[in-house]
Amino acid sequence: MRSALTAPFTAPLTALAAVVVLAACGTTEAPVTEQSTAAGASASASASAGPVTVTDARGKQVKLDRPASKVVSLEWGETEMLVSLGVMPVGAADVKGYATWDTAAKLDSSVKDVGMRQEPSIDSISALSPDLVVMESDDEELAAQLEKFVPVIVAKGSDAADNLKRMRDDLNMIATAVGKTDAATKLMSDFDAALADGKAKLAAAGAAGKPFIMADGWKQGSTISVRLFGKGSLVSEVATQLGLKNAWTGKVDGEWGLGTTDVEGLSVLKDPDLRFFYNASDGEDVFADGLDKNAIWKSLPFVEKQQVTKLPDGIWTFGGPLSCRQFADALVKAYTG
Repeated sequence: MRSALTAPFTAPLTALAAVVVLAACGTTEAPVTEQSTAAGASASASASAGPVTVTDARGKQVKLDRPASKVVSLEWGETEMLVSLGVMPVGAADVKGYATWDTAAKLDSSVKDVGMRQEPSIDSISALSPDLVVMESDDEELAAQLEKFVPVIVAKGSDAADNLKRMRDDLNMIATAVGKTDAATKLMSDFDAALADGKAKLAAAGAAGKPFIMADGWKQGSTISVRLFGKGSLVSEVATQLGLKNAWTGKVDGEWGLGTTDVEGLSVLKDPDLRFFYNASDGEDVFADGLDKNAIWKSLPFVEKQQVTKLPDGIWTFGGPLSCRQFADALVKAYTG
């Protein structure tokens, strides 16, 4: 169920198009790349040649004669999940964009680009003769076109009521469809252990309960738009599990947990302990470059105290357990040095 909010400033903007995303930099002991390798190594144990049935986000039962092996993914979060499970998709939407925004699970050069996430090419998908397409969209017409020649499962993608559970459910659904349930179990076990380890490190550093903000932003003309990752957003839930407190109390939507404000709206953030985290993987850093002469921005307590942290490039804030672990690692690093 894709929203324009999930696209890194490429899709038409909705009413929430200006939101600030916070993230802090930290690290747990096991690198993400090692975790991904381990997931792939354990995946073979759960592969099965028998038929499988999954119920997707539409409530639709999708039956496969056998676990899918030639998969096309039309959203980055699900692309990441497939790779982390040990299944390299034969095709994916916006391969170049994925490489920029999601570094948690890298694609092989063999993966074919099937068009943009908002408008994939039916012909390109068909040419790959996949045995499964994974979507994250409420585009019923697209799903109907694809289902003329290939089974389709639709992931939910986000649910601000409980986004970590939603992520786990999406991962398990995809893992069942591709016969990698053991790999999914290990991914989540490793992720849970990393969160527990990160929480302990933050507590030891005296950071438990500290306020944070997570945001991203972009510039249109002379206007800086700020998109905030509020309570219920996936990365906010990760940070909360680490023992931190989301300081943004403004309105957010019920699906993504995202809200909007302008630079003046950030003036309500007065806590001297607050850290501001943001994402700018495409090279357009509006917080460092677009606001460097903005008097309101420069007067904010977290700016004056140099408590502004840019996330490492390539941490996808709408991803799977590997991206979430990258985010958690970045937060821990920011608070512990």
